Amino acid sequence: MKMLQFKMRAHLFLLLCLLFNCLCRFHCTTADDVQGYLSKKIKSKAMAPDIAPSADPPPFIPLIAPSPLIPFTDRSLPSLSGFCSLNFSAVASLMSKTATDCWDSSAPYLANVICCPQFDASLAILMGQFSKISGMLYLDKTNARNCLSDFQMILESQGANNQLQNLCSIRSENLTEASCPVSDVKKFESIVDTSRLLAACGKVDTVKECCHQVCQSAILDSARKIARNGTSDLPENSTRIDDCKNIVFRWLTSKLNPSSANDVLRGLSNCNVNKGCPLSFPSTINVTKECGYMISNQTGCCKAMENYLSHLQKQSFITNLQALNCAALLGMELQKANVSNNVYDLCHISLKDFSLQVGSKESGCLLPSLPSDVTYDEASGIGFICDLNDNIEATWPSTSILPGSCNETTKLPALPTATSAQSGLYKKKSVLFPLLFSSSLVLTPLI
Repeated sequence: MKMLQFKMRAHLFLLLCLLFNCLCRFHCTTADDVQGYLSKKIKSKAMAPDIAPSADPPPFIPLIAPSPLIPFTDRSLPSLSGFCSLNFSAVASLMSKTATDCWDSSAPYLANVICCPQFDASLAILMGQFSKISGMLYLDKTNARNCLSDFQMILESQGANNQLQNLCSIRSENLTEASCPVSDVKKFESIVDTSRLLAACGKVDTVKECCHQVCQSAILDSARKIARNGTSDLPENSTRIDDCKNIVFRWLTSKLNPSSANDVLRGLSNCNVNKGCPLSFPSTINVTKECGYMISNQTGCCKAMENYLSHLQKQSFITNLQALNCAALLGMELQKANVSNNVYDLCHISLKDFSLQVGSKESGCLLPSLPSDVTYDEASGIGFICDLNDNIEATWPSTSILPGSCNETTKLPALPTATSAQSGLYKKKSVLFPLLFSSSLVLTPLI
């Protein structure tokens, strides 16, 4: 009996040790914790291995698994530099949103569409808030370096990927004035028609803006005016104009509340996101060999296309409009290589075949063409909306012009359709995919 009691106590002791170890390693950070960060020293460890930005993402492996666990992050809160002038607590809710949008394992797959646009928007809004007190629309180089490091540390402590600066191609110079000659609020407002700028960009229609470019034109006009300050000759493609656009964005966000500013910036970024194709295309030599000229073996041609598309399906999630661009771009490449037959129709290729695949049946997930975010709740964990409106066939290109981001006439769903009567994971013609992220960085959707 004593031996049995000893074993039970030993097992209980081991269990308590394991539980204590877990509690020491992990901690859930909320937006409220941001205010306590400013007095600590820099110290942060990633829970999972780094992902090299240039490396191919790990394989996408469907798996039926239990409900996702509540996200845990490193227990040790980052101690910041103490040399950053930005007020992070002023945009705590936006930073929490950014951390979720750039969640550790999902960030490389969602960088182009969700993570980096939100990352950029949060930085611009932080700078806008800073200008309201300082009267300056930029940081000096030392301050910028410290602030970007602090920004990354705060996001990482809330579960974000620790390689965001590389994933989103952000450097500390992006927080300075760079080459823009106007960087203080008073001078900016003396040159720019601020009333017109606010009227055009105070609120952005995320569908019409991409077509009519009301806000984008006002921003470009304002950037040109301040870029030409002190000079009479400035090329249209000058990097100075791009640097001055950043100044315009910061001033604009200072005149809007953070939530409205975020909506505007995300809407503008989506116009650019949907203009092109973010995928990297490998050599088409095997496809052209099987599908070029007169196709003698349809099975062989379609097998070659399937193998080719499998390389694209390991890269990232893309929007439905990006998929349209990718299909057109690949089609033009194949046509240049003497593939004259419509292999999309021949092999029943749809737009979803160009995006990362999800689920046990490996169905491509196309993100909505309008701005969307990663979601988190205790019931379903981390997830995002996939636009699964029917199987839209990939269009074989008849011209050498890529489809534009203006989708007023494009017959593609902008957002998934759902009714309030429907509940659970599946929604009408759309689905929310909860994700479970393992320490080996395997992206695991649950359906």
